[in-house]
Amino acid sequence: MKRTHILFLIPALAVLTAFFVLPVLRLLPASVSTEEGILLYGQILTNPRYATSMVSTVLLSVAVTFASVVLGGLTGLFLERHRFPGRNAVVALITLPLSFPGVVVGFMIIMLGGRNGIASMISSSLGAGKLVFAYGMAGLFFGYLYFSIPRVVTTVMAATRKIEPMYEEAARTLGASSWRILKDVTVPALMPALLSTGAICFATSMGAFGTAFTLATDINVLPITIYTEFTLSANIASAAMLSVVLGLITWAMLVLARLAGGRSDR
Repeated sequence: MKRTHILFLIPALAVLTAFFVLPVLRLLPASVSTEEGILLYGQILTNPRYATSMVSTVLLSVAVTFASVVLGGLTGLFLERHRFPGRNAVVALITLPLSFPGVVVGFMIIMLGGRNGIASMISSSLGAGKLVFAYGMAGLFFGYLYFSIPRVVTTVMAATRKIEPMYEEAARTLGASSWRILKDVTVPALMPALLSTGAICFATSMGAFGTAFTLATDINVLPITIYTEFTLSANIASAAMLSVVLGLITWAMLVLARLAGGRSDR
């Protein structure tokens, strides 16, 4: 390796060491610091609160990822393939949530589906009672979906630009319908991008804290559980153990997505 290449790697290695290696080296011993040792990890299955928190977090992240990839993928494909007045403004509005912290997103969900939110006022005016969904898993789903879709849209728009038009033109010449072209040509060409951005959406949903903390009334997800174990119960070992489990699940999903994306690309 050339000396200049090594110099380029130094900043990346420094950041990796400071923000990943050192925290993990501190986190792992803390997770086995009790008398139970490594057996503490068994509580992720035997402790009903921990097990419920893990399952609900994974299912929520999967649901958000699927919805984000479908909605964001179709939106990104449409925006990249069509030009119309105000298109740039639409793209800017869609990507705006990327600049919002989780607390702001949570507050917006409360304004939409809280006790005095827009949905509640509309349902009350229609005589259907107050529609309140902000403080449960539904509110968290919409909050995570809100800041996940822009990631998919921007990724799909960039990937769509790289698709060779001749493949779709060839399919169209052979008589394929628009749906068949989308299913057999466009989606496979976009699959590496969809897998990578889907993995990022999953990882973000697994570890997002600000939105969950803002809405946390009837929500049992891993970030909130870790927070309560660390701050309210001063249970450092359990908080560290749950953090390691969360990190392992997220890491495994990222690795699987990368492997699947590599095969799809080939």
